[in-house]
Amino acid sequence: MDQQTLLTLFVGIAAIAMVLQLATLFGIYRSTQSMNDKVQRLLPRVENLIETSRRTVEDSRVQILDITSKTSDILDTARKQLEKVEEVIDDATARARVHMDRAEMVLDDAMTRTQQTVATVNNGIVKPVREIQGVAAGLRTAILFLTKGRPNPTQATSDEEMFI
Repeated sequence: MDQQTLLTLFVGIAAIAMVLQLATLFGIYRSTQSMNDKVQRLLPRVENLIETSRRTVEDSRVQILDITSKTSDILDTARKQLEKVEEVIDDATARARVHMDRAEMVLDDAMTRTQQTVATVNNGIVKPVREIQGVAAGLRTAILFLTKGRPNPTQATSDEEMFI
């Protein structure tokens, strides 16, 4: 093969490749045009959807800011009220502790006074009454002994058994 034929063959192959490229590019052009037509039909809907989404996001942003500020206010109020409740509980606990201490002191004082009163009654009234009863019993026995004379052994045994 000579060079001329070879060159013609390569030029022919290159021409065929260019024609194929032209057909491919024409197909791509038609596909692009078809896709462009479809996109053009969807574009108003997409723009409408974007605008609606933008408005919704803005409205949501405003509502979220409002909710955030209200939530913050509620939390601040709750925190303040909890601090007040804690103060009241601490105060009530302190007062209850003081009252319990006072009640314990009053109870201790009452118990001491009661014991002192019982001891005074015992020493001032019960003890002398027992002593008087003892003396009276002795006198009664002496009077009985003197009036009856000597007791017989049966009666003495009986009297001893009564005391036991």
